[in-house]
Amino acid sequence: MNLFEIGILDWIQTLRTGFGDFFFPLITKLGDGGIFWIVMTLALLIFPKTRKLGLTCAVALLIDVALVNGLIKNLVARTRPYVVNPNIQLLVPKPSEYSFPSGHAAASFSFVGALAFSKCRWWIPAGVLAVIIGLSRLYLYVHYPTDVLCGALFGILFGFLAVLIVKKAEEMIKRRKSK
Repeated sequence: MNLFEIGILDWIQTLRTGFGDFFFPLITKLGDGGIFWIVMTLALLIFPKTRKLGLTCAVALLIDVALVNGLIKNLVARTRPYVVNPNIQLLVPKPSEYSFPSGHAAASFSFVGALAFSKCRWWIPAGVLAVIIGLSRLYLYVHYPTDVLCGALFGILFGFLAVLIVKKAEEMIKRRKSK
């Protein structure tokens, strides 16, 4: 599988342009540490009208960081593609953690999933940005395609779980208040 995926990444490298070499490192920074999604979550938490949505996004991101960064990456321990192909010239500093799954994709799609399963239309522009962030990881040769795909799938699952958790918590609080 690695050779097939390296082939895809090498093909993507044939599409590199000056604009892409400028654009994708900037875009990928939005996903560094999930910072953009954390800031967006905090913004949602500020306003009473979007507070529940913000809480849902926060739960999704917490599930993501615990499972992807705390557990799955270390269990799988997949090396980065630039280790397999050391001839590649990276446009960003070498990430220090393992490759699978993509933390950038998982965090991005955790936020998107929380929005989508909460029936918030903002999931569409957030989803477009999440896809671009995922593609940036391939362009920059720091993730395999399956890292990004599985990161996105995990993120969507975490968004779904967050909606369920917040809904259950809300029901428990209502039951306690009615007693």
